[in-house]
Amino acid sequence: MLVDVKVSDSSSTDSGSGARRRSDVTRDAILAAARERFAADGYERATIRAIAKDAGIDPSMVMRYYGNKEGLFAAAVSIDLSMPDVAALPRQDVGRALVEHFLGMWEENEVLTALLRVGATNPAGAERMQGVFRDQLVPVAFAVCPDPEQAPARAGLGAAQLLGLALTRYVLRLPPTVALSREEIVAWLAPTLQRYLTAPSP
Repeated sequence: MLVDVKVSDSSSTDSGSGARRRSDVTRDAILAAARERFAADGYERATIRAIAKDAGIDPSMVMRYYGNKEGLFAAAVSIDLSMPDVAALPRQDVGRALVEHFLGMWEENEVLTALLRVGATNPAGAERMQGVFRDQLVPVAFAVCPDPEQAPARAGLGAAQLLGLALTRYVLRLPPTVALSREEIVAWLAPTLQRYLTAPSP
C-alpha cells in the first residue's frame, strides 16, 4: 500500500509540474507575440485577437492570463529610460538635462506614453511604472541630491512634474500645454526640477 501511495503522489507531482511548464510556455508565447505586435502596430491598433493569432492560441487564453489588453501591455513592455549620467554634468545643468531628455523620450517613444495611460487605470501598469521609478529615477536623485535620505522623496517630486507634463501634453492633450514649445517647457520646468533635486531641504 505504501508503494501505491508513492506512485500516486509522484504521478500527481509530475502532472502538476507539467501543467506549470505548459502554462509558462503559453505565457512566454503570449508575451513574445504581444511585444512584437505592440512594436509593429502601436498600443491603440494592437488587438488581443491579433496577438493570440501570432502566438498560435485562442484569444480566451490571453484573457485568462492577463485579463485585458491593458494588463497584457503592462506585462509585456520593458522601458529603458536611458537616463543621462547626471553625476558627470555640471550641477547647475541637471534640471535642464533631465527635462530635455524626457521631452525626447515622450515624443519619440509611443510605448512610454501608452504605459502612462495604462498605469493610470490598471494595477499591473501602475506596478510597472512604480518599478521604472524605483529602478531608474531614484538613482538619479541619489547621485545629485545633498541628502541621500531625501533621494526617494526628491525623485518623487521630480516624477510628479515630469509625469504631470506628460499626462497633460501627450495623453489628455490640454491645448495650452500642447501649444508650448519645447524651449518654453524647458525654461519653465528645468528650474523646478533643479530645485527638487539639488536645493537644500526647505
